[in-house]
Amino acid sequence: MSQNYTEDNIRSLDWKEHIRMRPGMYIGKLGDGSAPDDGIYILLKEILDNSIDEYVMGVGKKIEVQIDEKTVTVRDYGRGIPLGKMVEAVSKMNTGGKYDSLAFKKSVGLNGVGTKAVNALSSGFLVQSIRDGQTKIAKFEKGELTVEEEIKSSSLQKGTKTVFTPDASIFVNYNFRFEYVERMLRNYVYLNPGLKIYFNGSEFFSENGLKDLLEEEIEADEATYPIIHLKEGDFEVAITHSQKAYSEQYYSFVNGQNTTQGGTHLAAFKEAYVKSIRDFFGKNYEASDVRKSIIAAISIKVMEPVFESQTKTKLGSTDMGGDMPTVRGYINDFMKNHFDNFLHKNPEIADAIQRKIVQSERERKELSGIRKLAKDRAKKANLHNKKLRDCRQHYNTGKDRAKESTLFITEGDSASGSITKSRDVETQAVFSLRGKPLNSYGLTKKIVYENEEFNLLQAALNIEDGLEDLRYNNVNWSKKPTD
Repeated sequence: MSQNYTEDNIRSLDWKEHIRMRPGMYIGKLGDGSAPDDGIYILLKEILDNSIDEYVMGVGKKIEVQIDEKTVTVRDYGRGIPLGKMVEAVSKMNTGGKYDSLAFKKSVGLNGVGTKAVNALSSGFLVQSIRDGQTKIAKFEKGELTVEEEIKSSSLQKGTKTVFTPDASIFVNYNFRFEYVERMLRNYVYLNPGLKIYFNGSEFFSENGLKDLLEEEIEADEATYPIIHLKEGDFEVAITHSQKAYSEQYYSFVNGQNTTQGGTHLAAFKEAYVKSIRDFFGKNYEASDVRKSIIAAISIKVMEPVFESQTKTKLGSTDMGGDMPTVRGYINDFMKNHFDNFLHKNPEIADAIQRKIVQSERERKELSGIRKLAKDRAKKANLHNKKLRDCRQHYNTGKDRAKESTLFITEGDSASGSITKSRDVETQAVFSLRGKPLNSYGLTKKIVYENEEFNLLQAALNIEDGLEDLRYNNVNWSKKPTD
């Protein structure tokens, strides 16, 4: 029987009810603090973003962050929220000071939207604003105003203080991991050279922006050549190549926001970098050879950026805003002028880059031939692979017991024989190695492809082109026979 659908079924939620009922719309996932993108870190970031925007506007050169178990305190020394609108700024939707693009034209977000989410998702929330020799304090519980003090005179330095305790009924069993907080704060100072952030007494500071970031992330002897650091207008980039890694590694930011999933700005940089290299050397190098082993950090400032999710991890904007060009055009012009000029002025670094490209090209061609032999070998192995005692269920089929599929990798026939006898042939496969395999960490793909056992194992796992078609959901390394 169908239910009646009447006016009584229509319900209006106030701002805090909606946020608490659908927190994912505002902060992404919830989590318990065990991952760096869990909700409690997004709450901290939303408060910090407002303080960072004050610094970007030229006021407030330090921020203090304190975390005492479950409670967070953030104190900035910006202009302070206007006292008469302070309560509305943290508890009334569509109220904020960043809608006027002239005031905050390159802000990360809209003032109050993120702060309101923090307010609604906290069991306790306090905001204090100090400006013009006066101060005001308001307190909330789960978004509900509980205390609104009168405006008083104050000798405190101007700025805003926010104290919040994430609601344990929403963020179940949460704990802050300081290493994630510290990484966030480091990124803030890299993107804002000259800003000082104090966290539980420790100071975070950067003089050289993204150059400092790369120096922090890579080992002292890893860079193929000195870090290239270019900055002008709304774009900054730091570039080098790794002598140890073979994959591309990028750190990207928009208006100080760490875009871990990249976006239009990162795609534009990759394209512009390859084009600049080709034009400078006058050779049509393969893009993969040009970018192999690159380590780069980029930062761009965009007017009213559009992100692909509320957590702002991927830029969707195609335009810089105002009368400026597209993001793609802006970055292409920057690289064409500044990167090209740098290479002309620093021929020794240009030579190092070209040697790296030629090396990558040579390795790719060598690998192509070896890969063909490896595929032929794998085809034969798939017909009759003596190393593999396969099971009937595989993860990439999506069948009923696919998630139970397990590959036991063993060292030696004795371990293999023991597991083979006791296994479940439906979901458990066994791959036998002759003994301890070659340590391939840090070696080229060429070395891996030339190792017959690794080739057969790669074929068994079906991972040559990625993990999307992995045949087993679980991989277990067994050194000795099991009971």
